[in-house]
Amino acid sequence: MVVTHWKDQEHLLDRMDMAALNRAYVTYPGVWGYFLLTVAAVAAALTIGGIGVFQVLLSVGAVVLLYPLFWYVLHRFVLHSRFLWKSEFTGKVWKRIHYDHHRQPNNLAVLFGSLTHTIPTVVILTGSVGFAIGGVAGLLWASAAGFVMTMVYEYVHCIQHLGYLPDSNYLRRMKRLHLLHHFHNEKGNYGIIEFWPDRLFGTFYREVGAKWPKSPDVRSLGYHGEVARRYPHVDRLTVGEGKKPSGEARAVQEPA
Repeated sequence: MVVTHWKDQEHLLDRMDMAALNRAYVTYPGVWGYFLLTVAAVAAALTIGGIGVFQVLLSVGAVVLLYPLFWYVLHRFVLHSRFLWKSEFTGKVWKRIHYDHHRQPNNLAVLFGSLTHTIPTVVILTGSVGFAIGGVAGLLWASAAGFVMTMVYEYVHCIQHLGYLPDSNYLRRMKRLHLLHHFHNEKGNYGIIEFWPDRLFGTFYREVGAKWPKSPDVRSLGYHGEVARRYPHVDRLTVGEGKKPSGEARAVQEPA
């Protein structure tokens, strides 16, 4: 039997069922990376010690509560910002971590975050919370919680793009809200599992209409036309892959 590398296989979520998703998820190298980092962080925290059970629970609990806010801020103000495409280096990063996902929302290979960028982000955001609570040991416990939350978010994110409606009413609701972000208006519904930051900052919507019209940039994120001609770095990479430039890829899934 020939074993192919994960990235050499086609993982299109609209053509996969839960069994296929689970196989792809548990064999994805990045998921194993998060898992091993979680184990390493917990082992290091136990070795260092120096903090009580209450501080451990507080560090982990704070990360669980704040993770939706961390995600919201990153998603809205970094991934959907309009400055990353302006240089060759940041344009390449932006293309990998978010532009490709909006162009090809059902492609599992570009849905997962890049470990190069995800790992330091998780450690900085969640680790700083833990450090404030319990020093280095708190940082390690909080980082471990951050990696677990990242794995959960990645899995639920996959389900939201899978070509079926989950049995759970909660997951069905999350799926619809997230797909509105991808296929109707990208300036709202930045959450994945929790949408309370969207409610807090006025970017939540469940119904379309005059307040939330169909956005012309929902697939391109504003990178097209004159913008792409002025800042061609992302376009060159896209054309180099043999794909249509400037966010012109065809939608393959619409929200239920």
